[in-house]
Amino acid sequence: MSQTAAAKPAGAGPFSGFERMVAWRYLRSRRKETVISVIASISFLGIMLGVATLIVVMAVMNGFRAELLSRILGINGHLIVTPVDLPLEDYAELAKRINGVPGVKYAIPLVEGQVLAQGNVGSGGGALVRGIRGEDLGKITLVANNIKQGSIVGFDTAGGVAIGRRMAENLGLVLGDTITLISPDGDVSPLGTTPRLKGYPVTAIFEVGMSEYDTSIVYMPFSEAQMYFNSEGKAQSLEVYLDNPDNVEAIKPKVEEAAQQKIYLTDWRQRNQTFFSALQVERNVMFMILTLIVLVAALNIISGLIMLVKDKGHDIAILRTMGATRGAVLRIFLMTGAAIGVVGTVAGVLLGVLICLNVERIREFFSWLSGTVLFNPELYFLSQLPAKMDGGETLSVIVMALVLSFIATLFPAWRAARLDPVEALRYE
Repeated sequence: MSQTAAAKPAGAGPFSGFERMVAWRYLRSRRKETVISVIASISFLGIMLGVATLIVVMAVMNGFRAELLSRILGINGHLIVTPVDLPLEDYAELAKRINGVPGVKYAIPLVEGQVLAQGNVGSGGGALVRGIRGEDLGKITLVANNIKQGSIVGFDTAGGVAIGRRMAENLGLVLGDTITLISPDGDVSPLGTTPRLKGYPVTAIFEVGMSEYDTSIVYMPFSEAQMYFNSEGKAQSLEVYLDNPDNVEAIKPKVEEAAQQKIYLTDWRQRNQTFFSALQVERNVMFMILTLIVLVAALNIISGLIMLVKDKGHDIAILRTMGATRGAVLRIFLMTGAAIGVVGTVAGVLLGVLICLNVERIREFFSWLSGTVLFNPELYFLSQLPAKMDGGETLSVIVMALVLSFIATLFPAWRAARLDPVEALRYE
């Protein structure tokens, strides 16, 4: 009967209840195994924090890129059409032809120019004036849907301008105040070109959430901008908005064909190539650096299991004499180490998701706690800290953490399986 009982562990299949029971017993700490328990806890915390950090950082960087992209493409056209030879005098007909191209949402004629803007306080600052028709301004939903004060209804006839909220704050302007615009390309006189200075009432204040635009852009009625920049009857360019910005390469030949004249096309990727390439490089480097956190935690699993094997040498000898195979011993220690990695990974994913869902509240709390402005909009362009989790990316983090954890258990488990009963007694 005792022989039958002793044969049960040997006859049990791989990852049987017996092996799981022993592995679970080794995970529980006893008073004399405090050091091993502490190392296992540190390994668990390291994997949990490493996975959570990777998920949060990658989500924030994805959100940062997505928010910047949506705002950049929400303000600027996906394709910029500029004439090669002649001034763009037939802009209305050209815009109508381009609007008929499949995949084009709308084409907007613009008159642009750099000016010095002055208000009620300060010495003023540089601004970009964009002359645009009222109906076209309403199509730019990022602006039209974020009017904080005033209105763009009747924009063409109101005789005023729309400015960003941060510009209004910097210049001390409120709705109805006059903003003074100074252009270096003014009237030509016998004494040379004199700067043009003119004041416009502020009829609308918008906030798109990107400080670069909220600080520097002034929308002016198209006809007024033509007169202000000495471009009567002309447009400087057409901004073309597409249904899908990623299809810009396929749309380019169709736009060139519809233009029926020589034009120069610039797409959004060319205009922002350096910026988004830098973001991509930073994202990849951060992933590799933060992976080291998980790697260090996996190395802690190795040290913890090696100490556990040394401490359990007598137990291994007993298991072997009872009939447990080397494969059974190998699986027991594999499950012991893998359990730390699996539980740590699951906890890390839950913690990372929780932080991503509340990242803005966490930022506000630490800003209040430290008395400083974390994620300053003046430096990071956006007014809020974004987080956008990517399913494939999160899955890759989980797989990476699990693979490192499993690899870390192989050597200690293999070492435990190699011990024979006689040698194992030396570890008593």
